[in-house]
Amino acid sequence: MRPNRISLPVLAIAALAALALVACGSEAGGVSEADGDAAWSFTDGSGKTVELDARPQRIIAHATAAASLLSFGIRPVGIYADTPIEDDPGLERFDLEGIEILGETWGEIDVAKAAELQPDLIVADYWPPEDAYSGFEEGVKEKSKKLAELAPVVGAAQGESVVKLIETYERLAESLGADTDSPEIAAEKERFEKAVENFEKVTAEKRGITALAVSPTPDLLYVAVPEHAPELLDFTRWGLEVIVPDDPDQKLPYWENLSWENADKYQPDLLLIDDRNYPDNLRDAEKQPTWESIRAAKEGAIVPWPGYWLHTYADLAEQLERMAKEIEKLDPSLGDE
Repeated sequence: MRPNRISLPVLAIAALAALALVACGSEAGGVSEADGDAAWSFTDGSGKTVELDARPQRIIAHATAAASLLSFGIRPVGIYADTPIEDDPGLERFDLEGIEILGETWGEIDVAKAAELQPDLIVADYWPPEDAYSGFEEGVKEKSKKLAELAPVVGAAQGESVVKLIETYERLAESLGADTDSPEIAAEKERFEKAVENFEKVTAEKRGITALAVSPTPDLLYVAVPEHAPELLDFTRWGLEVIVPDDPDQKLPYWENLSWENADKYQPDLLLIDDRNYPDNLRDAEKQPTWESIRAAKEGAIVPWPGYWLHTYADLAEQLERMAKEIEKLDPSLGDE
């Protein structure tokens, strides 16, 4: 199961072929036609190396990986997602016209439709705790896992750093022919670097403040384990002290699962709320009588957390800018207690 599943309540082929690997107007970068027939290899986030006789041209990607590829000008022929595409924050800025949607529910992929696309590469995040790529984890329908029989699977690893994840997809995109030195991508990187600098400045001014990343549901309060949440690890590197829960779920170590009776186990100065079901999940939390037993909840020290979906320099910059503004508003006395 994917982290977001635990945290949330439960075109004709010819036309597609013509669109394969063509960057649309809303996407940065471009694709080079050079060396298209040359042998191709790529070592991905799992450490696996895939070698092919020619550079892949027809790519199927999981939604989050697709966002990263699209940001570098690589256009998949098909996308499979865990939620309705229109609800995916990582894909909202891209034109997906002509791309076949192969699934919009976690664990369910239309493999028959995928086979018609004749893919030569599948791209999806690699999840170290499960030793599996998105779409191939435990709990995914067995018929959906047959997608892996159509083409090799590669992807960046979730875990160490969002920046490293994006850099891996940048390297992949470049190997697929993208111009990763385009002015558009350079501008996104510059904005990202400035956002990091500002985030570090703001967190330095709020030194001592602790944060807890959570995903509330009607039944449980899920507390994120930063070790398996790359954006939380990056936030920590950039000065935000994120609390590490001491009792992660043994089967799915992304979270510690707290009953609402024990919601006050940790007392952060700031709550980071999973933004994939926000603000509905915050409303679920506010219905719980123990919600305000958490000091940060009572004080309204709450900031949405972009959980697990950040895959582009532009999105990372935007989210860092937003979070920095919210952190800057916090009572300066927090962290002194």
